[in-house]
Amino acid sequence: MTKTWKICHHDLAKIAHLEKNLAIPAVVAQLLTARQLTDLEVARQFLNPKLSDLREPTDLPGVSQGVEVILRAIQEKKKVTIYGDYDADGMTSTAILYRCLELLGATVDYLIPNRLGEGYGLHRENLDQLAARGSDLVVTVDCGISDVDEVAYATKLGIEIIITDHHRVGPTIPEAAAVVHPALPGGGYPFDGLCGAGVAFKLAWALCQEVSGEKKVSPRMRNFLLEAVSLAMIGTVADVVPLLDENRALVKYGLSSILDQAPMGLQKLLIATKLDQKKGRLKTTDIGFGLAPLLNAAGRLGQAPLAVELLTTSNEARAEAITEYICQLNESRGTLERSVYREAHKQLQEKYNIEEAPAFVLSGKGWHSGVIGIVASRLVDKYGKPTFIVAQDKLGLKVGVGSGRAANGLNLYQALAACKDHLVSFGGHAAAAGFKIDDDKIEAFTQQFEEYLEELPGDQVAELTIDAEIAFGQLTHESIRQFDLLEPFGQGNKSPLFCAMGVELVGEPKTMGGGKRHFSAQFRQGNHTLRAIAFGRADWVEEMLKVGGTFDIAFRPTINEFRGQFNVEIRLEDWRKASHAAAVAG
Repeated sequence: MTKTWKICHHDLAKIAHLEKNLAIPAVVAQLLTARQLTDLEVARQFLNPKLSDLREPTDLPGVSQGVEVILRAIQEKKKVTIYGDYDADGMTSTAILYRCLELLGATVDYLIPNRLGEGYGLHRENLDQLAARGSDLVVTVDCGISDVDEVAYATKLGIEIIITDHHRVGPTIPEAAAVVHPALPGGGYPFDGLCGAGVAFKLAWALCQEVSGEKKVSPRMRNFLLEAVSLAMIGTVADVVPLLDENRALVKYGLSSILDQAPMGLQKLLIATKLDQKKGRLKTTDIGFGLAPLLNAAGRLGQAPLAVELLTTSNEARAEAITEYICQLNESRGTLERSVYREAHKQLQEKYNIEEAPAFVLSGKGWHSGVIGIVASRLVDKYGKPTFIVAQDKLGLKVGVGSGRAANGLNLYQALAACKDHLVSFGGHAAAAGFKIDDDKIEAFTQQFEEYLEELPGDQVAELTIDAEIAFGQLTHESIRQFDLLEPFGQGNKSPLFCAMGVELVGEPKTMGGGKRHFSAQFRQGNHTLRAIAFGRADWVEEMLKVGGTFDIAFRPTINEFRGQFNVEIRLEDWRKASHAAAVAG
């Protein structure tokens, strides 16, 4: 799939200014300018995020009201239920507030809706259930901001509601006892990028301050909050929110402290993924490809409450048993994902002209709704085009569940809003969104979605923003370790992406890994040869052999550790025949 390479322009004077005043390597200064971080104070804080950079929790809109309602409920011995979500962000959010309220002596439990049978958000059936079991106060985490009717229904049942959420605020805000949200209209909060766990952490922090009677909390509460940072970090990385501003502070501290300060269940997950054996600070990739998939596997297969129990239990034997079961669920999730991917990819190739299609909408009866988001993400990575996957009910008795991932900066939430007449419901973020749809509306939705894309201004060709052109000889252990000064990497601060021109393929590329799904090759530039890996891109083997000759490649450098040996390698992001005309200056 053709992509436009946008190579960042560099202002040498600004690079020299940052290098001198911040005492950083020139290559790091160059990367900062590529990210438009040229103000000295902004760049300094970006490079050195600290927990002390976090704004006071009561600055977050709705926190003070939420604290007041929760503490009154505790004082009056009312029953409180944390109502969460089934993804890693929702689970960690639930765990943070549940453990906080337990610490404060509340009568508290939690409820996570079943992804397969109920879906996202507040549901009347669950509210009926909570009323029947005596819940007086329900605190949502990572959901609720769009559930206007459900909040009104809860009020009629005599249940008080506090909403804590970070998803898009709609035209009508639910009439709850408190609404805690970083983007609340009129709230004036300067950073709206917190995830659900970040919002829950801020509320828990404020509760601990209020109970302690001052900003400095008691030692017991301080220990809890430091453990909670690890959970908030996982939610932040897993939910792919921008790793900027407060999120950088949460993630950097969480990564550095998780091995020492994680709650018991999280410790067992670290052991299961062998991350406990890593030397030094973990990286976001360890969370995104190690811990988070295990938690998400539980949610995808309808077992989210078990994951929350794991994150909150103090029983070591129980933690070990749940961890073993979640690892088994993750294996099952992988099998389901590969099956749906094969069918969806086959349908894509049969249904679309891949080069000309603006987007892909794929559907199948019996596809597991718990893995369609991953499949959509894999197809976006492969083809660089917005993709929706719809899991239809086998018998056609239930509405289909759709999940989408964005490409080229498309705002999926706005796209779904433009097509809402064909949907039963929808929600989500700019980059990832979901919906429910009747089978007979899929074709009309597809047509309207494509028409919406055609009306958007500008070219919708996939684009790679490349930090700089670099020679293989510049990729040393020292230079790559210097890039780590810009950690943590993630959404809004991707790891450095470089390009090298006119490199030779040494020998033939090969497939590798389980199922032979991954790509491996050796490239040479001058006297330097590097191994290249591309995960999930086995198809590149045949394509690259067909093109032949020399190549321009776009890649992320890394240091691979294997049996005590440390070698410079590259993770291939894109390639083309050498001197392709699509490379442009940014």
